[in-house]
Amino acid sequence: MDFTVLDYEIRGRTAYLTLNRPERLNAIAPETPGEIARAVEMANDDATVHVIVLQGAGDAFCSGYDLKIFAEEDNDVIQTETPWDPMADYKLMKGFTDNFFSLWRSYKPTICKVQGYAVAGGSDIALCCDMLIMAEDAKIGYPPARVWGCPTTAMWVYRLGPQLAKRMLFTGDLIDGVEAQKIGLALEAVPADKLDDAVAKLAQRMEGVPKNQLMMQKMMINQAFDNMGLANTQMVATLFDGITRHSPEGVWFKQFAEKEGFAAAVAHRDSGQAIPESADARSATKKLQED
Repeated sequence: MDFTVLDYEIRGRTAYLTLNRPERLNAIAPETPGEIARAVEMANDDATVHVIVLQGAGDAFCSGYDLKIFAEEDNDVIQTETPWDPMADYKLMKGFTDNFFSLWRSYKPTICKVQGYAVAGGSDIALCCDMLIMAEDAKIGYPPARVWGCPTTAMWVYRLGPQLAKRMLFTGDLIDGVEAQKIGLALEAVPADKLDDAVAKLAQRMEGVPKNQLMMQKMMINQAFDNMGLANTQMVATLFDGITRHSPEGVWFKQFAEKEGFAAAVAHRDSGQAIPESADARSATKKLQED
């Protein structure tokens, strides 16, 4: 199978899926979700594969959705015209979410190797894996919780419980690998130069287990999350994600990104400055359009 933004490689009994847009810190392109799902399907269909490792080429795992495509430009991927069709938006984003969630639904264990950044949509992808191994200095979080986003996979609460999930999503803060391990988000945090070895060691430990045993253990654990309403939580999260991008504040952020560039918009979002709300956001958007 030909991939455009992902590399697929078998090493022993482990399939390595590598996000391969290092020049953009492996930011999510429109092709990324589908290619992840197809690669997971390939690994599940390969009788020689027991474990799947997801990683990113270069300096980061994934920096989130490529705002050069999704925010800075006017495009047909994310609907911007009015009136907005929330169900068309939901269908698109639910498709992305289901593709990312192929990592969770995979019959074979999935490990995410995180160096550099796993932020915004990149954290959505990472948290769909069964386990995270992070470099101590790597950063993970969901900054769009401040404006223009809601994590569609909704895995923060299932990973951390309500209090810590709220702490992360009420602030949009990033935490490093050491803190992620401390609160149970990451299985392990290691020095960056030991990251490859730590991931390979865990994968090799599982490689010797029969595939049917791995599959049964994973299905047994995952069904507990299904019983806690995971599908409904993701439905609400995906609907809310669309709303955040079409609220007065979301429209302001999109206009800011189109006019000033995504870097300036993200810097404002993450700085802690107040984000214009409601009438203020409409006035600010109008001013951006007039300037």
